[in-house]
Amino acid sequence: MDYVITCCSTVDLTAERLAERNVKWVPFHFHLNGKDYPDDFGNSMSLEEFYRREKAGEKPTTSQVNVDEYIAFWTPFLEKGQDIFHAALSSGISGTYNSACIAAGEIREKYPERKILVLDTLCASAGFGLIVEEFADRRDEGMGIDDLFEYGMKLRGSVNHWFFTSDLTSLIRGGRISVAAGTVANILGICPVMTVNEKGGLEVSQKVRTKKRACQEVVNIMERRAQNGKDYNGRCYISYSNCPEDAECVKVGIEERFPALKDKVQLFRIGTTIGSHTGDATVALFFLGEP
Repeated sequence: MDYVITCCSTVDLTAERLAERNVKWVPFHFHLNGKDYPDDFGNSMSLEEFYRREKAGEKPTTSQVNVDEYIAFWTPFLEKGQDIFHAALSSGISGTYNSACIAAGEIREKYPERKILVLDTLCASAGFGLIVEEFADRRDEGMGIDDLFEYGMKLRGSVNHWFFTSDLTSLIRGGRISVAAGTVANILGICPVMTVNEKGGLEVSQKVRTKKRACQEVVNIMERRAQNGKDYNGRCYISYSNCPEDAECVKVGIEERFPALKDKVQLFRIGTTIGSHTGDATVALFFLGEP
């Protein structure tokens, strides 16, 4: 094709998966114990080590892709005569979409004959990965860059994000849940079920006692909201931080209830950027459904 699809590492897929789909990516960064690392799918620091250190009390911070990094990332493609379709992490949780827009505006002055389209996906983690794979499907079918942008504007509201965590420490530290509410929830064993709203921001949907009930509830939500209900045959992704047993619990429940799924449920690890804010006990479910 005469354009390239790009994204950032917060798609929480794998470098190998993105290479297979011919999608190019640029890393966010995280800072831990006085040292900076790229968020590069566990290459610079394994996810096992990252979550071990986070659980031990180290407090990671993150930084987004900045304007200069976007320009350096895109320039080789533009020099080859390719246009850019960039899918950005939700503007509701990060400023990287704005940085990408600024970078696109600056680089257009040097390459006025090239198109650089930046889409705010309103998605995060493997929900971001899911929509990027949908874009790769349409590109492989021959869809042009302008039509792909219009398609993305319509599709982004249909990507459902539902997640829960049994340890609210990181969400409290990041200010997404108040100290008082988080402390009470931890004491009572409450697992809040959260979602990404229509503006791409996080919000608590309901409060559920115990992880087991939270696992069941996200499956129930998918049954109510997925395209065609139990006959849903689209993609279904699960991302998890450091709790594979909880992710497997959700996976088993979904595959029992949705026999027509496209492939099977795909499991991915939450990367260091998203994991810095959600902690090591988070499971997230993604599918296409009601806006």
